[in-house]
Amino acid sequence: MSRSTLRGSAITAEIRKAQAAAAAAPLAPKKGAKDKPAAAATPKGAGEIRIIGGQWKRTRLSVAQRPGLRPTPDRVRETLFNWLGQDLAGWRCLDAFAGTGALGLEAASRGAASVLLVENDAALVAQLQVLQAKLQASAVRVQRGDGVSALKQAAPASLDLVLLDPPFDGPFFEPALQAAAQAVAAGGFIYLEAPRAWADEELAKHGLVLYRHLKAGAVHAHLLQRG
Repeated sequence: MSRSTLRGSAITAEIRKAQAAAAAAPLAPKKGAKDKPAAAATPKGAGEIRIIGGQWKRTRLSVAQRPGLRPTPDRVRETLFNWLGQDLAGWRCLDAFAGTGALGLEAASRGAASVLLVENDAALVAQLQVLQAKLQASAVRVQRGDGVSALKQAAPASLDLVLLDPPFDGPFFEPALQAAAQAVAAGGFIYLEAPRAWADEELAKHGLVLYRHLKAGAVHAHLLQRG
């Protein structure tokens, strides 16, 4: 038998071996079958916010879900910006505990001239930068850091709207209100989201008065002004 015949027999044997292995392998599940592999499931950890009004109205944005992150509900945001008016053209805003950026991006969508989003969580800062780029929101600036410190660094009476939605279990409410009261301009507004209603006497300590209040579930939404 020649070498070429031997070579051909070896190749044929390899082909038959491969065919036998393929026939013995389990069939892949059909698309839509009930026994989908676990990897095909939708990954957890991704959330979504919806911008209520303005130039990006109804725009849905994916956001990371982080422990303790509590985006302001749509109903509360809609009510807040009804109180403020639909046109925020020229307003200078600071979102001191930005989180998902829902509040600050809502202000930018309605024409605010400048919106500073301050967030301490590095992963959320990265997500905010992605959202800012996706929306091409030139009026929005993202800054990693402490919201209270950012308010203290703002020039006195330089802001038209301060947005305060700190962690409910943190020690931020008093210092944030104190700093916001110094940073907001006369006639400007401070939005405070808290797990309870703040009494007039507590607000008066910071020179603030209640303009509007809303309770939605566990959230108390306050719109404040300088007294």
